[in-house]
Amino acid sequence: MNKRVFALIAVIVLILLVLTGLTWTNYRFASQNPGGYDLLARWGGIRLFMTEGLSPYSQEAANKIQNLYFGRAALPGEDQVLFAYPFFSIFIFGPFALFKDFVIARTLWMTALEICVFLMAWVSLRLSGWRLGVGMTVFYLVFSIFWYNSLRAIINGNVVVVIALLIPTALLAIRSKQDEAAGVLLALSLIKPQIVILPIALTLWWAVTQRRWRLIGWTFGVLVFLILAGMAFIPDWPLQNLREMLRYTSYSPATTLGEAFIEWWPGIGRQLGWAVTIILSLILLIEWWLVRGRDYRWFLWTMCLTLVASQWIGITTDPGNFLILFLPMILAFAVWEERWGVSHRWVIVISMIILFLGLWALFLNTVEYTDQPMQSSVMFIPLPLFLFVILYWVRWWAVRSSRLLVETLRAQEE
Repeated sequence: MNKRVFALIAVIVLILLVLTGLTWTNYRFASQNPGGYDLLARWGGIRLFMTEGLSPYSQEAANKIQNLYFGRAALPGEDQVLFAYPFFSIFIFGPFALFKDFVIARTLWMTALEICVFLMAWVSLRLSGWRLGVGMTVFYLVFSIFWYNSLRAIINGNVVVVIALLIPTALLAIRSKQDEAAGVLLALSLIKPQIVILPIALTLWWAVTQRRWRLIGWTFGVLVFLILAGMAFIPDWPLQNLREMLRYTSYSPATTLGEAFIEWWPGIGRQLGWAVTIILSLILLIEWWLVRGRDYRWFLWTMCLTLVASQWIGITTDPGNFLILFLPMILAFAVWEERWGVSHRWVIVISMIILFLGLWALFLNTVEYTDQPMQSSVMFIPLPLFLFVILYWVRWWAVRSSRLLVETLRAQEE
């Protein structure tokens, strides 16, 4: 047998064995530990639509999902477990809603999310141009999977893991001038629109200044298709979805940094929140103006800043969504190493260890136990603050990075 074919078969068998073992481990965990609540409403809503023809946004569907969650109807002030996602999220959740047993659906969803985290880590390395040896690669992958924002998202079943893969992959496609693929990926990332609306707006603005009309056309074209495809089944789903989104903040913990400020300092919290929103809006306006017509590496840094700023600017979000900030972190680390060399990699390793231990320690010391462990709104602070500092620290080198330039030119030649 040809050695290359044999090696390929061996790799495929190894991957299948790893996935089988991973799925079995996930099943043992899911069957013994309640959770996956971020998936439950989506799985339940899509499954009720597929099996009973109920709109996932209907009160009848909500009542049935609440009974799965609480064993009764939700009380005022409790999580209402509403299906607050666009209907075209059926393309993501639909395959898992085929399974009647939620434990099985959650098991397979966890495996899918773990694969997404691995791919997210790989794509982020490609984008940043960060070259790692074997030992550092192992450390990097362990960090990527087990740090707070990845592991908690996987356990909860948060679809932000998928979006944290879609956005970097779209950026990689943009770098390679595969604008059609990038447009598809950007449109799909709108299954959780509040965390990507500003990054997508920046992308389209930059595309206009670069005359990348195919990127704009495919993004809007695919989005329109997804909306209309859903309307073929539920004609008024956009209005129903909007209603559920508006209700979300009424039963959720703090969904913006401003709301967290109000919890901590009722007297000045609202004013502090507005001050942060105004300052970040001005910063983004300046940076978006500066990036017009600039090359890809400048755009990539501005995209990373926008991802971070969008978590504090006043748009509804949650610290559980901060996995979307993985790419900005890796870009900053890559530029750090490029600036000071591999001999100073220990600074990056120590920073990653502090982030790993610090975020988990902060969560465990502030967690509140209700029907599920609830993270404190203090989790809004550390990661975005750290990333703001280091992104501006490396800004000059990031937008002029020779390694990023080499990676960009190489991708374009391919």
